[in-house]
Amino acid sequence: MTEPKPTGNPPQPEDAGRWITATIGGKGFRTDVTAGRHALVADEPVSVGGTDIGPTPYEHLLAALAGCTLMTLRMYADRKGWPLEGATIQLRSGRSHELDCEKCATEKVGIGHIQRRLDLSGPITDEQRQRLLAIADRCPIKQTLEQGIHIETVA
Repeated sequence: MTEPKPTGNPPQPEDAGRWITATIGGKGFRTDVTAGRHALVADEPVSVGGTDIGPTPYEHLLAALAGCTLMTLRMYADRKGWPLEGATIQLRSGRSHELDCEKCATEKVGIGHIQRRLDLSGPITDEQRQRLLAIADRCPIKQTLEQGIHIETVA
C-alpha cells in the first residue's frame, strides 16, 4: 500500500508571501510602512525636503542586511554550541538615496557596493571566527542581493 501524496502547498513560515504595505501623503517624503504588526517609517533628510523622522530606503535596506547577517550568525553559533557572546555589524554603501531618486528616471542607479565590518565577541577560537565570517556570507538577504531580484508589478 502506498502513502497518499500530500495535497496543497507545503506549510510556509509566518512571513512567507505576506504583503508589506507603505503609504505616503500628498506632501513630503515621510512614508509609513506596515510589516505584519510592526510599524516603520522611511523618510529623507531635511536638506532634500524630508523631515528626517526615519531612515532612508537605502538605510532600511542596509538594516535588513545587518539584521539578517547577525541572525544567521546567531543561529549557526547556537546550533554548533559555540560561545559567541555577541556580534556587531556596521554597513555603509557610499550611495545617497535622495541623489539617486533625482536621477532614477533617466539613469540606472542603486547601491553597487557595500562595505561591512563585523565584530564577533566571546571565547571563540580562530577557526570558529573564520567559519562565522564565512557564514555571514550565507545570510539569505546577502544572497538575494547578490543574485538580483525580479520585481513584478501586479494590479
